[in-house]
Amino acid sequence: MRTDEDRNKGGVLGAAAVGVAALGLGEAVAAARGGSLIDTIGRVLIDTVPIPVVEATVVISGRHDKAATRTGVGAGVVAATAGIGALPQRIRVPAAAAAGIAAGALATRQPTRSASTVLGAVAASGVLAAGLRKRPRGLLGTLGWSLVGAGLLAAAQTLQKDHDRKQDNAIRRLGAMGALGAVPEDGLEGEAGLSALVTPAHKMYVADISLRAPRIDPNRWRLSVKGMVAHTLRLSMDELVADAVEFDAVMVCVHNRAGEGRAANARWFGVPLTDLLKHAIPDSGATRLVTRAVDGYTISLPLEALRSGELPGYLVIGMNGEPLTPAHGFPARVFVPGLYGQYTGAKWLTELELTDDSHSDYWVKRGWTRELLRVHPHARIDSTVPGREIAGTTSVAGVAWAPPHGVDAVEIRVGQEDWQPVELGSELSSSAWRRWRTTLKLPAGAHTLQVRAISRSGQIQDGVDRPPFPVGPTGLHTVTVDV
Repeated sequence: MRTDEDRNKGGVLGAAAVGVAALGLGEAVAAARGGSLIDTIGRVLIDTVPIPVVEATVVISGRHDKAATRTGVGAGVVAATAGIGALPQRIRVPAAAAAGIAAGALATRQPTRSASTVLGAVAASGVLAAGLRKRPRGLLGTLGWSLVGAGLLAAAQTLQKDHDRKQDNAIRRLGAMGALGAVPEDGLEGEAGLSALVTPAHKMYVADISLRAPRIDPNRWRLSVKGMVAHTLRLSMDELVADAVEFDAVMVCVHNRAGEGRAANARWFGVPLTDLLKHAIPDSGATRLVTRAVDGYTISLPLEALRSGELPGYLVIGMNGEPLTPAHGFPARVFVPGLYGQYTGAKWLTELELTDDSHSDYWVKRGWTRELLRVHPHARIDSTVPGREIAGTTSVAGVAWAPPHGVDAVEIRVGQEDWQPVELGSELSSSAWRRWRTTLKLPAGAHTLQVRAISRSGQIQDGVDRPPFPVGPTGLHTVTVDV
């Protein structure tokens, strides 16, 4: 005979299954119009949870932070539904309705998808109210609701992929963005395990606060340049292409700790910001250039440093001979070589606004410093390979960067021995990363290797290990090799 406790447990499990179904329907309804209820709730969480939680998520999940956030949202919704299901029957439906209203309110926090996600939230709340009025019981009931929810989530994924495919086709029709042509060489070709001189787009790290890149029609998109200017501009993609130039530069995430892969080198295609500013003619009182994404996210830069060229900024529309991918900022992003990605400018640009010092950026509001965060010189070990030609030797290779001044030298040491120079590959530009290699003769046993970069400005890579928040990471990449 089943006890009341057994029945209550079964009811809570049934309520959790209702949560899966509600989430699935809400996600499918939102996805039909290109939105995502899960991603919207996730973005709100990213915007509001304490910074230590954000930093811990980045450290623990690494490049899988978006997937981890989505999983957390799904688990949270199901757990909340199970909690509502444990309430007395007279309270369940009002609680479910309140949860739906809350989800709809959260949906309005993301302008680019508010309509679709509100519809998804309404659909989800309807399922919650209906399902929790009388919780499903028994294995079949619980399994049935769960399978329906899983099927709807899978259907939502299929819809999202279809939207992405249409977006990719529209972007490809734009044609080439620059002329990468033959892959450039630096003299270190064929080195086993060494990073490519130019990072392919699909291998380039992605870091932003949006769980899914917004989909933007390239034919309807225009970039506005407005605010404290003599001439307001509204520029099409064709107009930007006509004035764009190619440049080589490394982009580095502010969360890239010693030896990690949140850095990539590319050949970019974009319009120098100095040219755009000359056309707009800033007012005398303008001090900041605000880069604003379609979702309202902003990063601002000091105007005078951009006008003088002290900060070599670009309005980027292409990468490696092709248009930007949605994940990397299509249709346009601002990039200033030498600044960390978090501070260099917004992706998915909709406007550039010239204003005064009253503007406050997204990350400044979240506790990061208002001061520019410049990329520190850094060297990374990519590979350690036993010598193929000389017995008893180990080949070591990697990359180093120190934008915008360039890498003057890379040094390596074994244990606490003296630093010794390595061989550098040819330099694409002072803002690009530079590959390096060396051969070490090491006796049998375990050895600790460390590398450091030295900038042409004379700055030596800081060996003190420091976390990214709030002024950027430092430290030396250290590996152990067994000979």
